[in-house]
Amino acid sequence: MNTAAAVPIMDKLVIYQIFTRLFGNQTTTNRHWGSRDENGVGKFDDINDAALRELRLFGVSHVWFTGVIEHAIQTDYSAYGIRPDDPAVVKGRAGSPYAIKDYYDVNPDLAHNVGNRMAEFESLIQRTHAHGLKVIIDFVPNHVARQYGSDARPAGVVDLGERDDTSVAFAPSNNFYYLPGKTFVSPEAQGVRTGHESGATGSVSSRPAWTESPAKVTGSGSITEAPSIDDWYETIKLNYGIDIFNGGRPHFNPIPATWQQMLDILLFWAEKGVDGFRCDMAHLIPLEFWQWAISLVKKRHPRLSFIAEIYDPGLYRPFIFKGGFDYLYDKVGLYDSVRRLMEGQGSCYDITRVWQQESGDFADHMLRFLENHDEQRIASRFFAGNPWAAVPGMTLSATLHTGPLMLYFGQEIGVRAEGSEGFSGDDGRTTIFDYWGLPEWQGWLNNGRYDGGGLTDEQRRLRSFYQRLNHLVNGSDAIQNGYFYDLQYANDNGQSPNYDAHRIYSYLRYTNRQKLLIICNFAQDVTYETTVRIPNHAFAVMNLAPEQTYQFTDLFLTGTQIETAGLAGVPVTLPPWSAMVLEIK
Repeated sequence: MNTAAAVPIMDKLVIYQIFTRLFGNQTTTNRHWGSRDENGVGKFDDINDAALRELRLFGVSHVWFTGVIEHAIQTDYSAYGIRPDDPAVVKGRAGSPYAIKDYYDVNPDLAHNVGNRMAEFESLIQRTHAHGLKVIIDFVPNHVARQYGSDARPAGVVDLGERDDTSVAFAPSNNFYYLPGKTFVSPEAQGVRTGHESGATGSVSSRPAWTESPAKVTGSGSITEAPSIDDWYETIKLNYGIDIFNGGRPHFNPIPATWQQMLDILLFWAEKGVDGFRCDMAHLIPLEFWQWAISLVKKRHPRLSFIAEIYDPGLYRPFIFKGGFDYLYDKVGLYDSVRRLMEGQGSCYDITRVWQQESGDFADHMLRFLENHDEQRIASRFFAGNPWAAVPGMTLSATLHTGPLMLYFGQEIGVRAEGSEGFSGDDGRTTIFDYWGLPEWQGWLNNGRYDGGGLTDEQRRLRSFYQRLNHLVNGSDAIQNGYFYDLQYANDNGQSPNYDAHRIYSYLRYTNRQKLLIICNFAQDVTYETTVRIPNHAFAVMNLAPEQTYQFTDLFLTGTQIETAGLAGVPVTLPPWSAMVLEIK
């Protein structure tokens, strides 16, 4: 059978990821390794009504605000009672949003009034909801900043590490793992240049007297007191009752202390009105914890969503059906397959393999994307080098199944992420470590008006493509709720002349109310004139008579109308990097 997905019961989310400190930054200095005062930083308040109104019009349903929870930074906020961080354990001047310093507070960089920072974030939640959008934030459960310490935790909350027995490497009641008798040695102390030595001016913290003894195990799981510059050296790993020094033996009875503390943190943010959590490196946390914690959170907040960043297909099924996750990253499956195609490599056979062998029977749980803060920008020279290469890949990612779709801010106008910003090198990624302004994005931002006043005509056309795609997804019953039928087997191996099954992918999405034929051409420089054949079995499952004549109308980009008998196939012309979404009537 080629039908691969049952009719789902979940909504098809359109998630828009905002890297909060970059989104509203209007400063154009962009000094390499620049401080906050030199390069500027976006604020919660910069995500104003105009921005949220445009996101709603763009077709977004959920906004993922990345980098909200307080993390280690080099800017000095000691005047506000915030302990400075040692630059030797902060990546970049702005710090990694995944080196959490206080689970119960927000990043002071993001507030106009630092002393009122939590209220400013709460106002952003309310503002977002007022525009009919839902709020997602990161939950980072695997590791914290080396200098973690909560000064904002509610009364009676025990801080992480506060009651640890640091004389032993592992204890089920400890929050961290220790290396007794050893002292942490930073990459800088090992003689590796980490960048903050470059001497940028501005409000940068002086080095506090800080040592870590005994050393703790690094967030990646590296059991060494001297992690490398390429490791997660700025973080320490949390202990969920797994004895990593003894073959990973679990100690889950009684419930480990870390479990209860993480549950309390999830409930703290849920009760502030957050609608979902994107759970960082979720597969590094025991499945048993997720099963326990998600079920308890959903007892109080049944509509709250959990999204897992996960890279092991072997864990997909248990993390959904046992762990309780609503959605999982489809990175190593669909993203990697589509990326290869966009780069002129790979084959559309890989797409069939993804649904047949990895996730086809639970595709409604798979979150599809082509950009996020970890991945290279499509328009960069490290990826496709041209933002229009996204047309077939994004169309497919949005329409292949009923699961959610995600876009990264700036993707829709072709941000290239060129050059080295500081700790982030010239790697095709928008920095997550440095204070920076995005020139292309600032053309859309346009002094807080979010009207694209500074965009080129080409950028406007690209954004229009993405907006039309979002509206197609939101307005189509077949894409929202329909079954899926892969047509490759009926067209490859010469069955349809000039049908290159390595570069063309075709499929049906259908419900009783709507039938769609979707065709994507991933070739960069080849126009195909071919006939897409729909087999008798496909007509049967759609309750259509194959001998009848039907009109196929492109609802998406071209408005093309094709009239043909079902058995004769659908004659199409497919320009390079193109997609058609043909409604069958």
